[in-house]
Amino acid sequence: MNLLEIDKENLPKHIAVIMDGNGRWAKKKGLRREFGHREGRKAVKKIVESCAELNIKNLTLYAFSTENWNRPKLEIDFLMQLLFLSLKDELKSLNRNNIKFETIGNLDRLPKKISNYLEKVKDETQGNSALTLTLALSYGSRNEIVNVVREISDKVKNNIISSKKIDETVINDHLYTRHLPDVDLLIRTSGEKRISNFLLWQIAYSELYFTEKMWPDFGKEDLYKAIISYQNRERRFGKTSDQVK
Repeated sequence: MNLLEIDKENLPKHIAVIMDGNGRWAKKKGLRREFGHREGRKAVKKIVESCAELNIKNLTLYAFSTENWNRPKLEIDFLMQLLFLSLKDELKSLNRNNIKFETIGNLDRLPKKISNYLEKVKDETQGNSALTLTLALSYGSRNEIVNVVREISDKVKNNIISSKKIDETVINDHLYTRHLPDVDLLIRTSGEKRISNFLLWQIAYSELYFTEKMWPDFGKEDLYKAIISYQNRERRFGKTSDQVK
């Protein structure tokens, strides 16, 4: 697969990735899980750069789920430190490549040093417009939806909004992702075929792409392959084939 095979007129507006397999990649090589996470960071850089080159407008990466807090403390501490160092190292690159940085998730659970630096990176890249890179951190879709129900219920209770006015638009406006379009293409690495509580509302009409590649091995050509697969599918959104032609 190469860049020339991609139809530049039919690119997904929003790609989301479940970056899976860092630990198993390391284990297969007889290394500690930390080595897999370090290599996974390199894969992130390659894919972000590739999306920018292709003029993909939105990329969302599932970096740390609410369930990941159940991992050993040593691994969590390592991941938080790796995140912090990655942000420090890549801030200049984000601005140089005109990439806007955003986050979704319950950031209150993150160490204060991390959450403060996340805000710094977001503030310093707000004016960028080539690509919006969103990291899902301490994120769980069910938790997001529960929070939306609570917020809208409070507004109904306080007569800010009528229950009769609640529709998909109102719900979208209360999601973490309200500044983003729905996901067109969801990619999951490592051979697992499940969604893992990621963007359940936002992927309602997404094309799903699963690959056996572990995340540290996922490169530009793998991204191209996923996009070409997306472009070869017929997206009907409930209509017939004849209606969408």
